[in-house]
Amino acid sequence: MSACLDKTILLQGLVDAELDAVNAAAFETHLKTCEGCHADFLRMLALREAVTAPSVTYRAPQRLRDNIEAMLSAHESAALAVARPTRARVSPWNIGGAGGLLAAGLGLMLIVPQMADNGLERQLVASHVRSLLVNHLTDVATADQHVVRPWFNGKVDVAPPVPQLADQGFPLVGGRLDYIDGRVAPAIVYKRRLHTVNLFAWPADERLFNGGKTVRRDGYTVEEWTAGGLRYAAVSDVDPKELKLFKAAFEAHSPDPSH
Repeated sequence: MSACLDKTILLQGLVDAELDAVNAAAFETHLKTCEGCHADFLRMLALREAVTAPSVTYRAPQRLRDNIEAMLSAHESAALAVARPTRARVSPWNIGGAGGLLAAGLGLMLIVPQMADNGLERQLVASHVRSLLVNHLTDVATADQHVVRPWFNGKVDVAPPVPQLADQGFPLVGGRLDYIDGRVAPAIVYKRRLHTVNLFAWPADERLFNGGKTVRRDGYTVEEWTAGGLRYAAVSDVDPKELKLFKAAFEAHSPDPSH
């Protein structure tokens, strides 16, 4: 079954997060009743995740980036020297012949790795949205922390702590399996009033990430941190300050990994 012909543009717009809130909400309702559009939506999300996966992206070494920037700077200096009699600034992108093509090609090499850096956050937001759209928020639905954590045993490489945070305003809903950064990962689900917080966890690679950061993407906040050999990412559409409160509550009520 294929997607509705009159919904193609809306479908692509939803995948790319280009719809306004009204149209996005209306089309999300349509997805719940149309199998064809729903199937195409999942295929598009899977394709987007596949082309942004770490295995198919490449970050240029810093030395290469420095060399390219130096070459671009040299081209710009040469252009300025040629244009100096007329006091007109000539951009390296306007240099004719091979010089212009080289500058454009080198500039593209700089841009592509920067775009690839955002692949993980894009995956996290896509997984969060997908869990809400396809009614697959939990594989094990319970507010009992002593049920959720053991459920992950034997299914994933890590079993993160599952603290009960209802008293802090984040009641536990359950857990499920997801696919993040090229591996099956646990997702622990909490609520914040009418909002959902998905907390993903996977083994931390200290060579690549050590610390925390907050990223805003497509109207969602991704709060990332490392603790006890694990990398965490909490995703939600709540106010970023509330997601920081969630992080603080989670850390405060999680067992100390050193004990």
